[in-house]
Amino acid sequence: MAMTTSAFGGRGGAGRVKNKSPSAVQITAEQILREARDQRGAEFRPPKQELADCDELSEYRLRRRKGFEDMVRRAASRSAWVRYARWEESQRDMARARSVFERALDAAAHRDHTLWISYAELEMRNGFANHARNLWDRAVSVLPRVDQLWYKYIHMEELLGAVANARQVFERWTAWLPGTVAWKSFVRFELRYGEVERARGILERFVREQPRPSAFVQYAKFETKHGEVSRARLVYEQAMEVLDPEDEDAELLLLSFANFEQASQEVDRARAIYRFGLDRLPKGKSEELYSNFVAFEKMFGDHKDIEDTVVTKKRILYEDEVTSNPLDYDSWFDYLRLEESIGNKDRIREIYERAVTNVPPAEEKRYWKRYIYIWIMRAMFEEIDAQNIQRTRAVYRDCLKVIPHKKFTFAKVWLMAAQFEIRQKNLKSARQILGNAIGIAPKGKIFRKYIEFEMQLGNIDRCRILYEKFIEWDPSNCYAWLKYAEMEKSLHETDRVRSIYELAVSQPALDTPELVWTALLQFEIDENNFERTRQLYEELLDRTKHLKVWISYAEFEAGLGDASCQVEQVRRCRAIFQRAFDHFSSATTESEVPRALLEAWLEKETSFGILGDVASVQHIATKGIKRKRSMAILEAAYNWKMQKVQATRYGGAEIPGKICRVMPSDSD
Repeated sequence: MAMTTSAFGGRGGAGRVKNKSPSAVQITAEQILREARDQRGAEFRPPKQELADCDELSEYRLRRRKGFEDMVRRAASRSAWVRYARWEESQRDMARARSVFERALDAAAHRDHTLWISYAELEMRNGFANHARNLWDRAVSVLPRVDQLWYKYIHMEELLGAVANARQVFERWTAWLPGTVAWKSFVRFELRYGEVERARGILERFVREQPRPSAFVQYAKFETKHGEVSRARLVYEQAMEVLDPEDEDAELLLLSFANFEQASQEVDRARAIYRFGLDRLPKGKSEELYSNFVAFEKMFGDHKDIEDTVVTKKRILYEDEVTSNPLDYDSWFDYLRLEESIGNKDRIREIYERAVTNVPPAEEKRYWKRYIYIWIMRAMFEEIDAQNIQRTRAVYRDCLKVIPHKKFTFAKVWLMAAQFEIRQKNLKSARQILGNAIGIAPKGKIFRKYIEFEMQLGNIDRCRILYEKFIEWDPSNCYAWLKYAEMEKSLHETDRVRSIYELAVSQPALDTPELVWTALLQFEIDENNFERTRQLYEELLDRTKHLKVWISYAEFEAGLGDASCQVEQVRRCRAIFQRAFDHFSSATTESEVPRALLEAWLEKETSFGILGDVASVQHIATKGIKRKRSMAILEAAYNWKMQKVQATRYGGAEIPGKICRVMPSDSD
């Protein structure tokens, strides 16, 4: 297949334009339109018909009527009926035009208001006012909820100058309790003819039939416009009595009332209206009211009034949040901080009481953490701000009753309650609280703080009892063992210290046993009990062969005695390193552990000076590394040999899988 090159310089039309210079012949839009107009065909025009006599006219009408009848029979659409009726109107045959519209109304079950309008307009165009009035009367009787029919009916009566008839139509319309627009139109109608009292009566009926904020606002503005300030205020007050805060137009009513009082120079009344609205309207429906209130206070209020405005808005915001979601403790915290900044103690207590009643539904500690902090803040408020000791004690007591101690507890609450009693110099109550904490829900933090408390008071016997209970509750807690031993050591109770350490290391499970062993060994070294220290090291090596234990043991032997016993120290230290090297050489094939051991051994031999045997350690290290390297080379050679043998056995075929064997040891 031959490859084609497009006019754009590429293959198959996918290339780019190579020649970007302008064409010699430029084509404009005007030229394209002119050519299209010149090339269009002749326009079809139907031939003109001229009617010579009545017979031809009758034949023409018969043909058109037959066409219209076929059209309405096929489509039966509103436009088809209207075209049919208008054609009959053009033929000056009103009887037939009315007949067409009546048939159309029957076909639409009298529910198409546009047909009624077209029918009535037909009568109005031809000057049949009574016919049109009858049609409008029939239309509004069948479709009383279609406002357009009423408007057309009233407009016709006004055009005819029949004001009384128009008023009667309005009365009939308002009897159906229409929307606000109908009542407004009725009021405007009366005002056009100077009937102010009639308009006032209509508005009174309006607010009585539909007591909505928009109706009251319209009525009040009407009275204000006509200079009736007292009447307008009365209307607003009547509206406030039936105001529903959830109504969408409630904010509109309050704004209108406040602006009315502000315009009347009633500043205090306007401020009261703003605060009334902000206290009762939901936060999402009072934003404009709040912004207007701030602007109002900037004009008429002082600094304190502006601050009160901001606080009022925040209070409404937080109140809505805690009402919609009582378990949102962050909202309660913000609400409480706001009230505490104001300083109204009664209101603060009320908010605290409401907040603590919202207990988390699930007995899981992660859901209770923020809830408990509300209790803590409440106790701190009563103690520090309110300085009410009895209320503070009651808050701690109630808080401890609420916590499900069988599932979990909060050591912070127990300790804060005890510290409160200590500040009140009531040591007996503090001990009772901490004792109950240990008995009901023991925790390590409670034990530690209780022991610190008794230690500060110098009650050693109580501390011993608490340490024993601590260890009995959690024997794997090395912190308890170490602190118990440190206390006895500070009292120079050597036998007690040794017994505590021995009991600790004899436990089957400890969270950090290395700390206990280190403390025990250091204790025996400090007591110059070197034989006992050696026994402990040997016992520890029976339990674990960790590298650090070997090195620590060797350093212990190297650091004993004076210069006269240095040879014995070197011998003991070297023997321990040798034992360690033999153990790791036989127990593992990894070179990292013996290498670390050899580095420590070499460093120690170097520190011995002339008594050290550095060359021997270097020889051992070199021999071990070379042996491992040679074994690795031999193993690789053996694997290569086995692959060659297997390949020969399979006759050059691919070997399924990698064949790898380990070289036999020297003992094999």
